[in-house]
Amino acid sequence: MAEVTFSATSLAPEVQDVIPSELVRETPYLTHSIFNIYHTEHELLRYISKLQSKDLSLCHSMIPLGSCNMKLNATTKMMSVTWPTFADMHPFAPTQQAQGYQEMFKNLGDMLYTITEFDSFSSQPNVGAAKEYVGLMVRGNHHRNVCIIPVSAHGTNLASAAMCGMKIITVGTDSKCNINIEEVRKDDEANKEYLSALMVTYPSTLGVYEEGIDEIFKIIHDNGGQVYMDGANMNAQVGLTSPGWIGADVCHLNLNKTFCIPHGGGGPRMGPIGVKKHLAPYLPSHPVVATGGIPAPEQSKPLGTISAAPWGSTLILPISYTYIAMMGSQGLIDASKINIFNANYMAKRLESHYPILFRGVNGTVSHEFIVDLRPLKAELARFCDALISIRQEITEIEKGIVDTNNNVIKGAPHPPQLLMADKWTKPYSREYAAYPAPWLRATKF
Repeated sequence: MAEVTFSATSLAPEVQDVIPSELVRETPYLTHSIFNIYHTEHELLRYISKLQSKDLSLCHSMIPLGSCNMKLNATTKMMSVTWPTFADMHPFAPTQQAQGYQEMFKNLGDMLYTITEFDSFSSQPNVGAAKEYVGLMVRGNHHRNVCIIPVSAHGTNLASAAMCGMKIITVGTDSKCNINIEEVRKDDEANKEYLSALMVTYPSTLGVYEEGIDEIFKIIHDNGGQVYMDGANMNAQVGLTSPGWIGADVCHLNLNKTFCIPHGGGGPRMGPIGVKKHLAPYLPSHPVVATGGIPAPEQSKPLGTISAAPWGSTLILPISYTYIAMMGSQGLIDASKINIFNANYMAKRLESHYPILFRGVNGTVSHEFIVDLRPLKAELARFCDALISIRQEITEIEKGIVDTNNNVIKGAPHPPQLLMADKWTKPYSREYAAYPAPWLRATKF
C-alpha cells in the first residue's frame, strides 16, 4: 500500500484560496534550527528555563529599572489574574454578564479619583504612546495646536505632540533646573490664540519638584491652554499631593509603574487617562460596548476608539485594584514617603563621592537624582577607545586588509565554546577574538 502523506495545503485547501496571491509568502521563514530541535515537552521546558536563567532579576540582585517603576510586584497582587472569573471573561461580554468587572472598574475609578483629584477616567489606552496621544487629543478645541514642552520633560512627550500634529515649542530651565517661568510666559502670550497645552513631568526627570509649578499652570490657563501632566513620576506624589490639586487638566497613570503591575518585556500594560470634568466628554468611546471612563461620563464629543478592547488590558486591572485596596490610604502615603526618603538617603551618602547635579531649595531631591559622571574621564576614555577600535576593524575591511566575510567584526561575538574549540579556523588569533581591548582580560562577559 502506498504511503499517504499529508500537508497543510491538502488538509485545508480552502485556506489557500482566501489569501490574496500578492500576500502569499514566497521567502523562507522560521529557518533557524531553534524552531525544529525541541520536539518534546520536557525539552521545550528546559529550553525556556535556560532562557529564563539568563535574565538578571530580583532573584539575583538589584535591577537597573527606572526610578518611576515598582521594584517588587507582590504575589498577593498578581494572584487575581490567574482566576478564571477574571482570566476567562471575554472583553466584549455584555456588561450585564460582567457585573463583577463593572463593579471593580467603578471601585478602582473611585480610588483613582481620590488619589489624583480628577473627575473621570478612561482605561482604554494600553500605556506606551497611546496614553500621551489620548491625553493630548481629548482637548476639544483642535484649532489650538501649539504645545509647550520643557526640556526637563520626558522625551516621549515631544514624539506624542508631533503625532498629534502639534507645533512644538520647547522652554528651558534655570540654573537649579526649574522650568524657566519667564520663558513660559513669553511663549504663551506670543501664542495665546493657538495655545493648546503644556506637557510637564512632575516631579521632573531631573529629580526636582518644580518650585513655581502653580504659577506656570496659571500662566497656561490664563492664555487659554490646558495642562497635560506626564504621570510617570506619580510615585513621588501619591498621598502627598495630586495632579488635580496642583492644577493639571489631564494626566496619565502608568499602572505598570506606580501601581504594581509588572513592567518590562513589552507588556501587557495599562495607562488610564484622568481628566477634569470639562474634558470628560472627549474621552475615548467604543462602537461595540459603551465606555468613556470609569464610570462613563455624558459623551457628546468622544475621541473615538483607541484600543480594540473597550477597557484596554482589562485582565491586569485587578492587580492595581488589589494593590491600592490592600495598601490603604496610609500605606500609599508611606510608600511615597519611603520612596523619597530612600532617594535622599542615597544622595546624601553619595554626595561626598559623586557630584549630585540638582536639588530643591531645601537641598533635597525628589524620588530620583542625577549623579554627574562627566568628571570620570577613564570610563568615557574606555568607551571612546572601544569605538575607535571598532572603526579600525571596519577600516581594515574597507581597505581589503582582511577578508570581507571572515573577519573579527563578522565573527563577533566570540563565546567560550568557540574560543575553546579544538579547531580554530579564523584568520585572526583567538586572543584578539577574546580580548580586543586590554580591560576585557579582567571583565570579560
